[in-house]
Amino acid sequence: MNEKLADEIIEFAKAHGLTVAVAESCSAGRLAQIFSKPEGASKHFLGGVVAYTKQTKTRVLAVPGDMLDVGTAVCGPVAEAMARGAAILLRADLGVSITGVAGPEPDEDKNPVGLVYCAVASKDGRSKHVRLESAERTPEAINEDACHKALCLLRDFCAA
Repeated sequence: MNEKLADEIIEFAKAHGLTVAVAESCSAGRLAQIFSKPEGASKHFLGGVVAYTKQTKTRVLAVPGDMLDVGTAVCGPVAEAMARGAAILLRADLGVSITGVAGPEPDEDKNPVGLVYCAVASKDGRSKHVRLESAERTPEAINEDACHKALCLLRDFCAA
């Protein structure tokens, strides 16, 4: 299912001359792997960053430190900043991100297992995020759902 969505997004990117970059936390590269599979992806999928810690989010993706100090790493604004940071870092037209808690325990800020935010940002400044809650599920299922939600968000963002 996720591979089919990635195919659709890469086809859209081909038709419109767009490039995509990803920033991931709890999914740890799974979204990048999905994007690498479609034929011709290498011309439109530029790569990604696995930013598993707050320090990496700040240092590599330029997520404002005060944003992480005031809130947590698992929120809509951080997800949007991660997507924006990936797009800027990799010089992509679109960035997509996933940040959340796949478990097995809550994170350092006491965010519950299954809480995930996905976001998309474009180089023209538009951005959008969605919240996903997958309580009582395995880390594998939470990450699969998160990738699906991120792909759907990107597809819908492109269609808008």
